Amino acid sequence: MAKKLAAEEKTAFIAIVGRPNVGKSSLLNRMLGQKVAIVSSKPQTTRTRIMGVLTNGAVQLVFIDTPGLHKPRTKLGNYMVKSVAQSVSGVDACMLVVEAGCDPSPADLDLIEKFKALELPAVLAINKIDLLEDKTALMAQITKFSGLFDFEAVVPVSAQTGDGMSDLIGELENLSQPGAHFFDDDTLTDQPERVIAGEIVREKLLRLLDKEIPHGLAVAVERMRERDDGSGITDISATIYCERDTHKGIVIGKGGSMLKKVGAYAREDMERFFGCKINLQLWVKVKEDWRNRESVLRTLGYDKNDFE
Repeated sequence: MAKKLAAEEKTAFIAIVGRPNVGKSSLLNRMLGQKVAIVSSKPQTTRTRIMGVLTNGAVQLVFIDTPGLHKPRTKLGNYMVKSVAQSVSGVDACMLVVEAGCDPSPADLDLIEKFKALELPAVLAINKIDLLEDKTALMAQITKFSGLFDFEAVVPVSAQTGDGMSDLIGELENLSQPGAHFFDDDTLTDQPERVIAGEIVREKLLRLLDKEIPHGLAVAVERMRERDDGSGITDISATIYCERDTHKGIVIGKGGSMLKKVGAYAREDMERFFGCKINLQLWVKVKEDWRNRESVLRTLGYDKNDFE
């Protein structure tokens, strides 16, 4: 039976866009009060569109967290850039995230042109204000961006401290329109549990390994099943793909030390997110140049139509 629309219900689909490493995923997690998108200090952390759902009373905001807009160098990169374009073209509004104190980048200008072409309302979120020592630079930045586009609102925020978040959510709620909620009010994300588990493992790899390795890594969850013995334990088996034998050795570490550390941190986050005991098994395989191999990308859940 179709859900009956309450007279006051409103909803909005909002794409979170911006250049790499400005804190898009961190803002999403802060708004939701729970980690659904992985966070790292390294750019281009998010590879897929991760949908988060925030329901405050009658208003439901559905967020699409996109990869940072960058110049693609691989088939995976093509997918990431294409997913940004698809996200922007299929939403009610956008939230452009920029870093406090920075001038508009080429990626910002490209996104603003998309807003204009699609006549999309947008809110500008200036993130990382806690790191900005010269606050006068903030006013200059607001003036520059406001001269480029008629934003519905400009909100300085900090995903790290939470400053400005209630104001930001309020401005985004102002963009909602009358309509039935698309998700149950307690929904947090539309991502399958296997995807969330794989992303948690990948986040730990990004945090623990050297800069030259992480983007050559991918995680595929092969098995995720709750035991039938009533123990409440869920068994998860995941394969970590890397591009070189030398990388495989680094991922495993001396005597398996690095892989054990990744597994321990990942299991802790999984148990918190899924609310159950987790038995996590990790394996490492070499797939040379996997970011340019469509067969491997399809195995990892990327659409073959998005590689070109």
